[in-house]
Amino acid sequence: MPAQLLSQPNPPPDPSHIPDSILSLRVDVPKNVLSSNELDSIRRFRRAADYIAAAMIFLKSNTLVEEPIKPDDIKHRLLGHWGTCPGLVLVYAHLNAIITRTNLNSLLVVGPGHGAPAILACLWLENSLATFWPKYTRDRQGLSALIRGFSVPGGFPSHINAETPGSIHEGGELGYALSVSFGAVMDKPDLVVCCVVGDGEAESGPTATAWHAYKYIDPAESGAVLPIVHVNGFKISERTIYGCMDDKELTALFVGYGYQPRFVEELNDIDQDLASSMQWALDEIHKIQKAARSGNPIVKPRWPVLILRTPKGWSTIKSLHGEYIEGSFRSHQVPLPEAKNDPEERKMLQAWLESYKPSEVLPNGEPSEEVLSIIPKEDKLKLGQKKEAYAAYEPIDVPAWIDHGVKKGTQESCMKVVGKFLNLVTHSNPTSFRIFSPDELVSNKLDAVLEDADSGRNFQWDPASRAKGGRVIEILSEHTCQGMLQGYTLTGRTGLFPSYEAFLGIVHTMMVQYSKFVKMAHETTWRQPVGSLNYLETSTWARQEHNGFSHQNPAFIGAVLDLKPSLARVYLPPDANCFLSTVAHCLRAKDYVNLMVGSKQPTPVWLSPEEADRHCIAGASIWKFASTDDGLEPDVVLVGIGVEVTFEVIAAAALLRKLVPQLRVRVVNVTDLMILGPQGSHPHALEDTDWDALFTGDGESDGKGRRYIHFNYHGYPVELKGLLFGRQGLERVTIEGYREEGTTTTALDMMLQNHTSRYHVAAAAIRGGAKVNKKVEVDAHEMISYVMHLAQKDREYIYANGAGEYPEGTFDVPKFD
Repeated sequence: MPAQLLSQPNPPPDPSHIPDSILSLRVDVPKNVLSSNELDSIRRFRRAADYIAAAMIFLKSNTLVEEPIKPDDIKHRLLGHWGTCPGLVLVYAHLNAIITRTNLNSLLVVGPGHGAPAILACLWLENSLATFWPKYTRDRQGLSALIRGFSVPGGFPSHINAETPGSIHEGGELGYALSVSFGAVMDKPDLVVCCVVGDGEAESGPTATAWHAYKYIDPAESGAVLPIVHVNGFKISERTIYGCMDDKELTALFVGYGYQPRFVEELNDIDQDLASSMQWALDEIHKIQKAARSGNPIVKPRWPVLILRTPKGWSTIKSLHGEYIEGSFRSHQVPLPEAKNDPEERKMLQAWLESYKPSEVLPNGEPSEEVLSIIPKEDKLKLGQKKEAYAAYEPIDVPAWIDHGVKKGTQESCMKVVGKFLNLVTHSNPTSFRIFSPDELVSNKLDAVLEDADSGRNFQWDPASRAKGGRVIEILSEHTCQGMLQGYTLTGRTGLFPSYEAFLGIVHTMMVQYSKFVKMAHETTWRQPVGSLNYLETSTWARQEHNGFSHQNPAFIGAVLDLKPSLARVYLPPDANCFLSTVAHCLRAKDYVNLMVGSKQPTPVWLSPEEADRHCIAGASIWKFASTDDGLEPDVVLVGIGVEVTFEVIAAAALLRKLVPQLRVRVVNVTDLMILGPQGSHPHALEDTDWDALFTGDGESDGKGRRYIHFNYHGYPVELKGLLFGRQGLERVTIEGYREEGTTTTALDMMLQNHTSRYHVAAAAIRGGAKVNKKVEVDAHEMISYVMHLAQKDREYIYANGAGEYPEGTFDVPKFD
């Protein structure tokens, strides 16, 4: 069947077999919060916002339906999603009312997709749209502009994005509103984020894991999230899982998660029901926070959750052509899709819009006094004008990394050195820096961060880390880490996401949605900068000896390369000092997605702190110590990009020095991947003259022939090919990188299998050099054959002797005479 067959609107769930006694764990509250005047004002606000939201989907003129709707009044293409709007308006109205009553410091995060009409309508009513978008004044002209311009070129889209005042969440992908909300309240003790979770959204993996996020909230130091699960029963064409669960099943679910569930479902008295429920929830939050802040925290507090049951598309038409509309999936998008061409549907649209009595709640296109009375009087309290959402960035104190550099010529784990530095960062920023890690911090050799309780873990259900101010959130859900990092970052703070390389792809689309949010934020005039999203990628394919093929996947590099160039940064620091420089830079940077890739195993420190500083500023440099004659007039250029593959380049240079002394080699290391793109393609891209200075020109001007360039790259070669496309003379470039070859094997065997070993690099160098150096050419075939013979002998040794065994001297630091 193409869509759900319905025997009635709002079909109830089948009863469960759970004992009725479970219902004693539901919360009941007296429903007496609102005065008659407040109740009337909330209802009028809802009518006004519902009217505007519905009109935005349909109308381009006659926006107050002051005369019969004509075909020309209706937009040519009807876009928008009505089904979730009445529930979102209901929540917004009541959040406004409770803010007005209590001066609550709150943000609203909206999870249901395509709920923009509801939120934009509410923002117009509270005059927040006009504050940031002056053409949407709170009068007839501004209202007409909003209704006419929705979901058309140049207008607001049908989902919430960075153009929506008050938003900290890109609404284009479902699932992570809840984790974003929890990230937003961390280190914001007075903030309450009200998060609406749609019942369709609740079926997603990111939402399912995010229910546990409150277990990482210390109520002494952080604010709180009030989740409102909006159960309207339907997705785009069928029922939702939550919509098919009865109250006993939902009670059991949320009690098991650790919440106190309060059902809001009395449709005949929904406003008193929701107002009383929100007040109860706020009181529970304050009780938990007061206990924690008085030094007597409640162990495993049960935080409130509201389960709001309202019909899908509530208040629209009941049926059309014999099919249910309200209370069914058919109200999910446009309830009257042929209103422009069908007189019957147009008449029903007229009656539907007039049912809100716009002349009462929007006289002459302006909100009535009753509607305005529940809106906070102070702009700083309005949901659309919270500075936490658009102007909250706090630069962090990043210690001078160079003071913590390590000695050139030693062997150091990049991650161990960085871990010690991050420990200093956490102590310097006790309320504005956090690390969000999917249970891999120790494995990734960053455990120095955990040496002190106040910089360690912040898992409130673990007595060892409870209420100690830890800066590390470790939960084995990349989705939850990503969402919390986004919420923390977009409300002004700075975070870091370390992970195994192979599994950052789990949050690929979340990262992309975030980048879209930041891209649109750049294009507004009123959103101020935020810190960057910082990814630290280690446990790489090159050193996965015991995990094997399943843990070998550098594809997240490509995901970042695909972003808008103004947002994307990819760094592959070659040693510990370069990594320190890169981390310090990324933690200070704003508005980027930064990806840092490196090794956790001890590797050579090639550069002193001062040399590393200059190298990282440049993004790439010629490594004279590994080049012949300091890199002057090379026959071939060998380029290393990544820790292990750079070691192989330097080992190849040393091997060539012995076997083919007549070959002139220049060794280049690239630490900032983005410099390689064609001039002008990225803010960091090298000018053509600078490119030639590093990699040599095309050979036509000096008459010496083209010098060949061989890249030994940590990621997939196709990524580098795409990045280089547009540079001149690419026919002289060869690239090797990860070829999707691997198993449980040694580091050298991984290099051999993926053609990134010293032997493959040396062979490529001889082939390239032979094209410009006749002395190399005469022995090229013999020497290439010999080099690859050495590769085969090493591979035979590895498989004969097992893991951890290498031919003598394999990983000794190469020496150059």
